[in-house]
Amino acid sequence: MANEKKSVYKCKPLTDGKREIIQKLLQEYDIRDAGGLQEALRDLLGGTIKSMMEAEMDNYLGYEKSQRSDSDNARNGHKVKRVRSSLGEMEIEVPQDRNSEFEPQVVKKRQKDISEIDQKIISMYAKGMTTRQISDTLMDIYGFEASEGFISDVTDKLLPQIEEWQNRPLESVYPVLFIDAIHYSVRDNGVIRKLAAYVILGITCDGRKEVVSINIGENESSKYWLGVLNELKNRGVQDVLVICADGLTGVKDAISVAFPKTEYQRCLVHQIRNTLKYVADKDRKEFANDLKDIYNAPKESLGAEIRDRVAEKWNAKYPHAMKSWYTNWDALTPLYKFSENVRKLIYTTNTIESLNSSYRRLNRQRSVFPSDQALLKALYLATLEATRKWTLPIRNWGAIYGEFCIMFEGRLPE
Repeated sequence: MANEKKSVYKCKPLTDGKREIIQKLLQEYDIRDAGGLQEALRDLLGGTIKSMMEAEMDNYLGYEKSQRSDSDNARNGHKVKRVRSSLGEMEIEVPQDRNSEFEPQVVKKRQKDISEIDQKIISMYAKGMTTRQISDTLMDIYGFEASEGFISDVTDKLLPQIEEWQNRPLESVYPVLFIDAIHYSVRDNGVIRKLAAYVILGITCDGRKEVVSINIGENESSKYWLGVLNELKNRGVQDVLVICADGLTGVKDAISVAFPKTEYQRCLVHQIRNTLKYVADKDRKEFANDLKDIYNAPKESLGAEIRDRVAEKWNAKYPHAMKSWYTNWDALTPLYKFSENVRKLIYTTNTIESLNSSYRRLNRQRSVFPSDQALLKALYLATLEATRKWTLPIRNWGAIYGEFCIMFEGRLPE
């Protein structure tokens, strides 16, 4: 379970600029106690929101307050509105237009609670925007300056939530787990390093997808993967029927120790890609069709015969292309035990590809992450965005589950 300790905000060192702001605040509001400070901050928030909505009105009408215009619409004073905020209830002034067509976005019509303004910033962060891009967007749209430090502080509020998510209890049995890796550039003490985000996606006993964990690491090894799998066991996982992964260093040995009854299925899509990288473009389509015959064979012995024929056909031209099919054969063949429905599920990590597309979008929007913590926050938010759509079981799950119950007798709830 997650640590139940409440996170405590630690005040950052006072700079000269902060001291000057505090002095002006004390002078302007004559603050004498905590209640006075709360009142002052509430007043400042209301003034800031008013300025942001005035900027929205300028943008809507196409001219600023001090300018003239031939438009038939114009400003028409303000309306007082009572809202709830993180600082308590407060009144704000909402600018009006003569035609009553202005739709403010900072505080929308009929919106009574603005305590989620932080969520707007977090939402932009979730879409892959950097703190600089978020700051610029707030300035462009609202004329409101939010420092990169402020935005970072807002997103840091996620850290206790992420820690709780990373340590949440898991299902006792997963029919299938997929493991995949995506690489990112991360700055560490001025040096840019390549780090991998290792994502584990589970299929639950009711056929639904669940992101089980996200780990950021540098070097793969049996020891590393054993630690990751033992962490899953410590969170309640007792059994996994099949684990599908690419050729991650050490993962096969770690699986045999942590879950000795689990089938390890190497991803055939990655296997085929690695094979075809040795092949000239003109031969690639024909070679790929030959490889397809291997994994579509009805049983392992026939698959091995086809493998040998493919190797014999192409070895003179591409002597190294088929080598890994012999080296990895034991990890490529578990799928032969199953029907087409199960094969489609486990022969590739495509089940995780839609999730990976969300993660790769982060790479396109950020060439370098300022820290591994910033990367973790972005991955967590991207995960929340992607998994909102996961409302239904995977296709043909009833038939797949029934087959698993027979093949792995006594290991699944019936």
